[in-house]
Amino acid sequence: MHQQSEDSPTAGDSAELAQVYRGEHVESRHQGAVVLVEGDRVWNLGDPEQPVFARSAVKPFQALPLFERGIVDRLQMSRGELALVSASHSGSEEHVAVVRGLLQRAGLSEESLGCGAHAPFDSRARRALYRSGAEPGRIHNNCSGKHAGFLLLAQDLGAPLAEYLDVDSEPQRLVREGILAMTGLSESEIDVAVDGCAAPTYRMPLIALAKGFARLVNPVELSAVHADACGRLLSAVSAEPLLLAGRGRICTALLRSADGNLYPKNGAEGVYACGLRLGTRSFGLAVKVRDGQERGYFPVVIEILQRLGLWQEIPAELQDFAIVPIRNTRDALVGEVRSSLAFPENW
Repeated sequence: MHQQSEDSPTAGDSAELAQVYRGEHVESRHQGAVVLVEGDRVWNLGDPEQPVFARSAVKPFQALPLFERGIVDRLQMSRGELALVSASHSGSEEHVAVVRGLLQRAGLSEESLGCGAHAPFDSRARRALYRSGAEPGRIHNNCSGKHAGFLLLAQDLGAPLAEYLDVDSEPQRLVREGILAMTGLSESEIDVAVDGCAAPTYRMPLIALAKGFARLVNPVELSAVHADACGRLLSAVSAEPLLLAGRGRICTALLRSADGNLYPKNGAEGVYACGLRLGTRSFGLAVKVRDGQERGYFPVVIEILQRLGLWQEIPAELQDFAIVPIRNTRDALVGEVRSSLAFPENW
């Protein structure tokens, strides 16, 4: 793997993606990069080769060793459990129950989870937890499903559970190989650091992330095991959209609108990726917002998916992502975030 560099994006790496309005005037602008691939065709704004930390966007790739080792079939993992191992969930009762059940069936303890505790993202779950007098646990961490998958892998390998997050451990070597297989990169083309949940996270060209998501929904270039895994993961999140993210989250809303043809996944610090199937066509999309704010990619993703033909009209559940409302402390609408893309007609 590369050594981490200290370089930062230059103006040429980025383009304007969205404008933030207060009243009728632009108050702020979100810059970043977008890459859309379809086979050998590439459309981009900003530098498509710029390296970004993919963060949680690669969670479906990190789940591949569970299929390679036969763990999914041996444990007869449900679609809900498959959705959770690739999720950045909101910590609701539904999410916690699925992760807890998977750990218990495998004879694993919540205390073995290597992610830290944080309060649920879901406001209802957070209020209920505090009313009960309980403290947030590791199970509420938005990455607890991924960590449960890592523990299953370590257990199957006979690797020390306490070391399952070590980048040089056997579980993480297999996880890294899954990421490389999906993105088409070699180990020398990625850098490694530590994610917010304490797992390794990888820095890669933005275009490689887009190509990985194109393969996720159209895995013809992959091995038979990986192609089967991609199909089952897509079926899982399509059947269980709430479990991939949660109430009021863009991933869940997109899945509900897409009739099994879309795999969307967010990453921290303004990263978003999608794989989309439309008839015989398949696309991979990756976005990085330079300032790290997710509101900067919401309208961009919706505009591109609509222009590609996923919907004729934007579904009601996605309206607040297409034009993001800005409200003041009295809940009055005072502004909005809109896409400022110049998307080509020939796509």
